Amino acid sequence: MTDELKKILYVEDDEDIAEVAVMTLEDIGGLEVQHCLSGRAAIDEYANYAPQLVLMDVMMPELDGPETMRHLQRIYGDQIAPVIFITAKAQLHEQQIYKQMGALGVVVKPFDPMTLCQKITEMWDAHHAA
Repeated sequence: MTDELKKILYVEDDEDIAEVAVMTLEDIGGLEVQHCLSGRAAIDEYANYAPQLVLMDVMMPELDGPETMRHLQRIYGDQIAPVIFITAKAQLHEQQIYKQMGALGVVVKPFDPMTLCQKITEMWDAHHAA
């Protein structure tokens, strides 16, 4: 696997937010993005898409982000792509919980579309530099 980020699986149930994020990631970041509307869809799509990174909302109906991440960890173990959560639930203690689960980091909603790619790339680069 290359260290350059190219493929993201983006999991977001709010279609308006997803539209802005996908457009930003593709047009500004030059990334290939597969959008899923739910944690269940992400689990189903994960193997077919083979993402390098999963960008995932925390609060979703049925399966929330942390639960979806746990499902992926059970299925793929150490082979799971790194996960970055994107959420309005981003108090410091919540961010620490996500990182303890194994997430690379957290992007806080509402996010600035102009800096979204930069934030994700910084987390990706820090992960690969470690």
